[in-house]
Amino acid sequence: MEYYIQLSFNNRSEYMYFPVTPESIEFSDAGDGSTFNVSALGEINVIKSPKLREVSFSGIFPADYSPYHLNYDASHPAVQKKYYSDPYEYVKKIIRWIQTGRPVRLFFSSARYTINMAVSIESFDWKETAGTVGDIQYDIKLKQFIFYAAKKVVPLKDSKDKAASITKTKDSRPNEKVQSKTVTLKAGDSLWSVAKAHLGDGSRWKELQKLNGIKDAQLKKLPIGLVVKLP
Repeated sequence: MEYYIQLSFNNRSEYMYFPVTPESIEFSDAGDGSTFNVSALGEINVIKSPKLREVSFSGIFPADYSPYHLNYDASHPAVQKKYYSDPYEYVKKIIRWIQTGRPVRLFFSSARYTINMAVSIESFDWKETAGTVGDIQYDIKLKQFIFYAAKKVVPLKDSKDKAASITKTKDSRPNEKVQSKTVTLKAGDSLWSVAKAHLGDGSRWKELQKLNGIKDAQLKKLPIGLVVKLP
């Protein structure tokens, strides 16, 4: 599989290959928990949705075109001269995309996996240094972009009264209630249905049978009101 990095804009009406593959590309994934101090409990951690993925890498836009200078297979578009640009043309294109205030799309392909996601360009630093006449060195940081839009809200009749009733009944925090360790059988219940409802897998009914000491002969005649222990 080809190894390359591409940025595209406006549904790929514009795009660019990075002409020299960077020595490394860094992906950062993190959670977004918050800690609070609660009376009688101490510090607790509330887990939230993960943070947006961040991507960063550094490299050069070379002044001289040379397939031997570029870290791609000879057949790759980034090596073909028609896809190669003057170093400053790459810079101008990236800056122009930043100024639009719109996301771009990152496509990264390696021997083991590919990543294709919309991103915002968080920062783009570039410079030309002595000893590498014409080459432009750059550092770029990207952040995953999630497309979103406001949803239309249709008010209900007597919205004030209903809003008040909803506020009263709505949980003030996420329900983190620990599952009950016992279940009382109702009409129509079986060990399979209990295992499916409370353990997520009906095939675990044999665990319940063993845990509760229920004999095979009793399985079809379990009494209503029987308290079944859960593992």
